[in-house]
Amino acid sequence: MNVNKVVLVGRLTRDPELRTTQSGQNVTSISLATNNFWTDKSGQKQEKTEFHNVVLWGKTAEIAAQYLVKGQEAFFEGRLQTRAYTGKDGIERRVTEIIADTMQFGSKPSGNSGSGNYGSANRNNVGSANPSAANPASNEGEKIPTINIDDEQGEIQLNDIPF
Repeated sequence: MNVNKVVLVGRLTRDPELRTTQSGQNVTSISLATNNFWTDKSGQKQEKTEFHNVVLWGKTAEIAAQYLVKGQEAFFEGRLQTRAYTGKDGIERRVTEIIADTMQFGSKPSGNSGSGNYGSANRNNVGSANPSAANPASNEGEKIPTINIDDEQGEIQLNDIPF
């Protein structure tokens, strides 16, 4: 059995970059940072940050480029793919990227107005995104309810869930 599956939750290190291929297909590149925390043998807390290149295609690429911003949390699910290219210096290089099929928006960076989940997009089922939630302009003035698990003191009750 072979499995090539990646699940990442992290923060964007820069705004997404939307491009169009020569065949007219949209592609967005995202740089994502994820952190790993642990306590070493001496009891000291340690942290390591990894940086990932995420690539989105089609309608999901358009949605990501329109709504994601630097510093925002996001969830991506997809597969690893390695490609080779020749650099400007003539040297062949290889890069491994995450080709994402599914994306969900997380909280915006603390400096931005507005917060919370604006929806999700799936390359295979783009209609799964809540259209009114995915378009903040149509919700101006409307506060989108969210639950931040880090702020919760006790258990989350079913009555607390906003949907």
